[in-house]
Amino acid sequence: MEAKPVPDIVAKQAELRRLDGNTCFKKERLGAAIDAYTEAITLCPNVAVYWTNRALCFRKRKEWARVEEDCRKALELDSGSVKAHYMLGLALLERQEYAGGIKELEKAINLGRGADPVGYMVEEIWQILAKAKYMEWEHSSSKRSWRLQNLKEACENALQEHHFLDGSHLEEGLEGAANDHSEQLKLLEEVFNRVTQADTPTDVPDYLCCKITLDIFRDPVITPSGVTYERAVLLQHLHKVGKFDPVTREPLEEHHLVPNLAIKGAVHAYLKEHGWAYKTS
Repeated sequence: MEAKPVPDIVAKQAELRRLDGNTCFKKERLGAAIDAYTEAITLCPNVAVYWTNRALCFRKRKEWARVEEDCRKALELDSGSVKAHYMLGLALLERQEYAGGIKELEKAINLGRGADPVGYMVEEIWQILAKAKYMEWEHSSSKRSWRLQNLKEACENALQEHHFLDGSHLEEGLEGAANDHSEQLKLLEEVFNRVTQADTPTDVPDYLCCKITLDIFRDPVITPSGVTYERAVLLQHLHKVGKFDPVTREPLEEHHLVPNLAIKGAVHAYLKEHGWAYKTS
């Protein structure tokens, strides 16, 4: 059922209360700001920004349940709200719902990149997202390491038991049996070392890193010269330094940039297998 249109005079009153709330927020008067935004919501409940503004106040107060509540309401009204997805992601992370929080942060950063690739908010969201991804990996890695260690010990015990139950070591083959047992333990060690390689931090391959920042790509674009850069960093270069390719020095305009989907896919696959790499970003 569609909401009834709000009379213009009521909508104007609601907007005035929003402006009052903004003034109070800037002065760190959070209680007064919340009251003003609440009045705006009461007058005109179908404006998403009133809900996200109030959620921002609750975020400052670390009242995460109320942040989540207001952000979910805002998203019912505007599914493309970057701030609502972002703050909802933060609220979910606060209660260690990593999967849900990361999903919301990814929505926020994708929407933010479309609106303003070099905006401060995109960078802020990425930093939180990378931290959340790293924490998720760290949590999973710890559980995986514990399980693998238990499995390794069980295998070693089983080999040890088999070695002692095998009567061959009581006869002339004592030395050979000992060598076989040593080789089996060595092979077991190699197998478990290979399994844990993905969780061992190393250097990220150069082709997955921006030539300017040296960090792993987030939003790679390729120039007509064939060089791939991080979009936000290259745009800053074009706007502040000059309209040329930083490496080849060839003339370059913003509309020449093309998303490098192959590298983006490769980065996604690499991070999926090597979650520790989020910490280097």
